[in-house]
Amino acid sequence: MVGYAANPSGSGVAYLRCDCLGSSGILRVPFRVQSGPTLFARETAYAALIAVGRKLAQKQVDRVIIRLDDDSLIEDVRGHRDVPASLCLSYVRLGCALNALAAHRLEKAGDEAADLTARARAEVNLTVAA
Repeated sequence: MVGYAANPSGSGVAYLRCDCLGSSGILRVPFRVQSGPTLFARETAYAALIAVGRKLAQKQVDRVIIRLDDDSLIEDVRGHRDVPASLCLSYVRLGCALNALAAHRLEKAGDEAADLTARARAEVNLTVAA
């Protein structure tokens, strides 16, 4: 399960609740997003999931079900949809990060990811306020 947020300056954090490698817990995964104001939410989602995918590969997790509350991103990846030009590079990077895992699947998290997203928002908002 993944929740994430970024502040307007592009500093972001994703929280990943996982049961992997014989232990369970929450991983904090920082990331950066460079975006214009138009697609900030989608670019943040891509940047967060790229960072999460890389972190999982680094931890030698090879099979994963990632649950997140972002229908657009899930459909982009599942359906191999065309994305806006400004998302093309992120789309390719996300594909590379996920393909580094032996098996992956994205699923809708519903309200389950809300606490992780709230935690991420609180952290990035504190960064802005500081």
